[in-house]
Amino acid sequence: MKNEKGIINSHAVYVVLGVDAEGYKDVLGLYVSPTESKSTWMQIFDSIKVRGVEDILFLSMDGVLGLEEGVKSIFPDTLVQRCVVHLIRNSTKYIPSKHLKAFLADCKAMYTAINIEAAEDSFKSLKDTWGNDYPGAIRVWENNFNHIRQLFNIPSDIRRVMYTTNAIETVNLSLRKVTKKGFFENETAVFKLFYLRITGELAKKWNNAKLRNWAKVLNQLSCLEQTASRIAKYIK
Repeated sequence: MKNEKGIINSHAVYVVLGVDAEGYKDVLGLYVSPTESKSTWMQIFDSIKVRGVEDILFLSMDGVLGLEEGVKSIFPDTLVQRCVVHLIRNSTKYIPSKHLKAFLADCKAMYTAINIEAAEDSFKSLKDTWGNDYPGAIRVWENNFNHIRQLFNIPSDIRRVMYTTNAIETVNLSLRKVTKKGFFENETAVFKLFYLRITGELAKKWNNAKLRNWAKVLNQLSCLEQTASRIAKYIK
């Protein structure tokens, strides 16, 4: 986008995707900012709250700077979950191709374990097997194991929804298709193009359909102690 002096600068567009109590996806907002920070995300979530969002039960993220602190400053009861797929990608950067298949299998044994005790045992085995040769890969999981641990406090159907950011990545991929060529005069031009993309291609793709297995997810949300009373007020 051009600034006041006619110089073209690159800016990030932050996209917030939500799933409501009826299981429908919707883009809650598009925000342009040159930097990532707690302050930026706090302003974004404050804007969302002012516009009518009363509560956020879970938020899935890929490690964006300041996002967790920002959302909790406005919605303090939100459970923030790191995307497991991104943790896998971050850790496998340190693993040579000849060991990749075995390493991935050991990682999967950890995050798909039957309970937290089994997950911790698998994590210990992962460290014992790979820690000496590839400490960088193990450090990724050590720094984020609290996000693996908290998954086991959540019923399985909810867990499948929140452990990955694939849904928002699909949206971002669609939006990138219309921005990879050329530049925009201002933010309004970007927002107009994105609005048409969201209400056109993405709306058609979603086809006004609920999230997969939403009935099971809703039942579990209604039984889970930390979400039962919060979700009840929004169920028609």
